Amino acid sequence: MAAMSERAEVRNEDMQKTQADPETAERFIAEKRIGERIRRLRLKKSMGLVELGKHTGLSASFLSQLETGRVVPTLRNLARIAMVFSKDLSYFFENEPTAMFRVHRQKDRVRLPQTGVEPPTYTFESLGYMVPDRHMDPYFAEFMPSTGNAEPKPHMHQGFEFLYVLDGELELKHGEHQCTLQPGDAVYFDAGTPHSYQCVGRKPAGAIIVTMHQPPLGQPIPIRTSAPGQRSVLGGVPRQNGGDERTDGVL
Repeated sequence: MAAMSERAEVRNEDMQKTQADPETAERFIAEKRIGERIRRLRLKKSMGLVELGKHTGLSASFLSQLETGRVVPTLRNLARIAMVFSKDLSYFFENEPTAMFRVHRQKDRVRLPQTGVEPPTYTFESLGYMVPDRHMDPYFAEFMPSTGNAEPKPHMHQGFEFLYVLDGELELKHGEHQCTLQPGDAVYFDAGTPHSYQCVGRKPAGAIIVTMHQPPLGQPIPIRTSAPGQRSVLGGVPRQNGGDERTDGVL
């Protein structure tokens, strides 16, 4: 009898350890911000509480209490809501991604010269080197006035390119197209077509350039921090604030 009593006490203690008290459950719900996630899904679809209620079989007042955290949802109710928005039930319990936000101070950037050409026809500064796994590469580029009759060497790379002229005059050649850009002018083009730039004024031309990379399907987007047309230059360039800035080339 004593042995049976001890086993019963052990089972009772084990059950108490696995049972979550209501306060713990509510705290878990609050931490996951489930109500806010429901509201965000609803507003993204421009859906009112009454309409969501019709789809889920739940009353508008109950849904309102769910969104404000005044009631604890059951898995059955969450499953109904998830199906309306084509989401898995796990959506409400996964950690929310942190919004990307990076500031690049001018004093921390490094100006690098064009490689493979002597003398360099432009210098550039990466405006996004601190962002990991980025989907675009922004640069500030300064093009030097032409000192001879040498034609700029065309280059090409996957994706698209956007250029906005800040000052000076810049000649852009893109395939069979050729145009002279002045301050305030902008151009968007397919970077897979050979293109080149050349300063045609008496003073340097400054521009903001953004490249958008689109590799073949199934391949990851490579991380690049060099200017358009740079050949591969592997190695680290010291930054003023410490660490290394990669200068891997597009071509």
